[in-house]
Amino acid sequence: MAAAAPLLGQGSLPDYQRAEQFLPEKLKSSVTFADVEPHWTGDGDRFWYCRGEKQYLFADPEKKLVRPASEHEHAAAKQEEKYENRSPDGRWSAFVENHNLYLRDLSSGTTLELTNDGQPGWDYATPLPSLRQMIEQRTEDVRQRAAVFWSPDSSRLVTYRIDSRQSGRFTSLQFVPPDQLRPKAFRYVYPLPGEVLAKATPIVFDVLQGARIEVKSTALELPFQEGPEFDWLPDSKRFFYTYCTRGCKSLELRLVDGGTGEQKIVLEESSDKYVDPGETFMEFVDETGEVISTSERDGWNHLYLWSNTGKLENPITSGAWVVRRIVRIDGKQRIVYFLGAGREKNEDPYQTHLYRAGFDGSNLQLLTPGNANHTIHFSPSGKFFVDNESRPDLPGRSVLRSAHDGSEVLELEKGSADALLKRGWKFPQAFRGKAEDGSTDLFGLMWLPSNFDPAKKYPIVEQIYPGPHGFFVPKTFERALRGSEQSMAELGFVVVMIDGRGTIGRSQVFHQFSYHNLGGVFGDHVAMIRQLAAKHSFIDLSRVGVYGTSAGAYAAAHAMLMFPDFYKVCVSISGDHDARLDKAWWNELYQGFPVGKDYQEQSNSTLASRLKGHLLLLHGDVDENVHPAETMRFVAALIQSNKNFDMLFVPNMFHGEGSNEYLIRRRWDYFVQHLLGVTPPEKGISSNPSGHSK
Repeated sequence: MAAAAPLLGQGSLPDYQRAEQFLPEKLKSSVTFADVEPHWTGDGDRFWYCRGEKQYLFADPEKKLVRPASEHEHAAAKQEEKYENRSPDGRWSAFVENHNLYLRDLSSGTTLELTNDGQPGWDYATPLPSLRQMIEQRTEDVRQRAAVFWSPDSSRLVTYRIDSRQSGRFTSLQFVPPDQLRPKAFRYVYPLPGEVLAKATPIVFDVLQGARIEVKSTALELPFQEGPEFDWLPDSKRFFYTYCTRGCKSLELRLVDGGTGEQKIVLEESSDKYVDPGETFMEFVDETGEVISTSERDGWNHLYLWSNTGKLENPITSGAWVVRRIVRIDGKQRIVYFLGAGREKNEDPYQTHLYRAGFDGSNLQLLTPGNANHTIHFSPSGKFFVDNESRPDLPGRSVLRSAHDGSEVLELEKGSADALLKRGWKFPQAFRGKAEDGSTDLFGLMWLPSNFDPAKKYPIVEQIYPGPHGFFVPKTFERALRGSEQSMAELGFVVVMIDGRGTIGRSQVFHQFSYHNLGGVFGDHVAMIRQLAAKHSFIDLSRVGVYGTSAGAYAAAHAMLMFPDFYKVCVSISGDHDARLDKAWWNELYQGFPVGKDYQEQSNSTLASRLKGHLLLLHGDVDENVHPAETMRFVAALIQSNKNFDMLFVPNMFHGEGSNEYLIRRRWDYFVQHLLGVTPPEKGISSNPSGHSK
């Protein structure tokens, strides 16, 4: 009786009904988000934006007003949402037909054939397609927007031809296609670590001269799908792009003469481990040809100024904090605007603020006051910017500010959770602790049920994602609300998310902790949960569960295998359980290239014999990101080790469970049954339990 008492009121039908009401899709009418995405009109600094899904508003900084858009402005806004791949002057439209590239003269309607030797697997201006595109179009020969990059004056375009004939491919079988009884197979490029990659050859077409110019470069290896991207300088004579060597130990900024195809390397960033392309930015100063880049060369991601010959002029920022993104460069005033994090005292070090500084590092200025996370949209003139500010426990505001000093010009939107709070919803609570090393600060969020009783004992469930290409504990109100954590907590759990070492947003040493070590980062998570339980008597450390999706699914299962006496229940969704079967770019970058023995050593299949608790594996047949072969190889190893486990293989499911309420309910049931020890109610979610997750 003493053991059963804490379970009363946990995992019951009323708990399920309350959890259902806190699913993200059910909260839209109870919350207001302050998150404005401005669409600048091009006639100054005015812009329109959409409130919700249907209400269009027009903002004028000079008049300091926000008003409903007129019928004419509304129609123009709707028209602007349609994207056409036209030249900047509106004369030409580029398209691909039968693997070749064409231009249509929109004034006369005539068509110009730019190439005639394209063929399947060696085609022009066509990004490598994904399985999702094939499923949606019901064919392997999908139609895509022509991958052309126009010069500002519309005289030239740069594109590429991709040779994927020798590339590794996967075949996926859609077991229940909507248009036929037999399963349907799709074959697509999906290179694995160490395999031959597809290669893109850049090509320039001079539209006015009718000339084809080959870029004097070796073919660019493509470690996954899609294709390379290029940017023109304002003079329309030169374009540039960044290129990572395989494994990205080197990242190069390359400048190409659009008239001759001559190429030179302007700047190179290198590391004995890796240069993360998601954190390394290189941008030209239009007026001078100088380059501003980010680099972790001093151990923190900071800004540096380089001459147009690639010589270091000076660092722009420094210190034990990081630059997260270059937002705008003003070459005339020699000022750079950027997002930084970790500089403001007594704040979460992941929260971003907008700063400005001189090219020489002088006059560093904070432009977004307020203890919150700030996302930024600049006006075309550079005079104003939209500042969206919030925290997981602060609905926040959307404000138009002056770029000169950050002063407030106009409040656009104000977030509110009042209606949600009246329904019993609670803001998640931030917490911090130490990593497994006992010294490194880590940060997390904790969600409690709305009917929380501190006298009860609650199992703790971690939603896990180890990066390393990002950090994942929410830092905005919208992200904290749109996740699955609160609904999960309503069933009678404490739910947490933690960013351990190996994720971005901190120092280089912090990030690269996971290099060759993707499977060795989970001691931090165990340490943080133990510290949290020591502070809160309502946490039952004998009942710990974990779930995650994609790399988080690998993490959830791997953490359970590494710490089988700590994590007792696991739900693993769309997991990349074996890096040898996963996409080349992600694994070669973060696990290492060439492929080493650690790939096999840290595979969940290798550790299958360590399983002790309850494990549910969930994967979709048409997962476009992680092939189900990864889960099946793990399954084979579990069977070989004579381990009991559960599995749900879902037809027509792409990557992750998404908003599929049947799959959400199955996840809930698994933790209720095995962590609470309660038989789940027969119908935990009232809506139609479809097996489709599109």
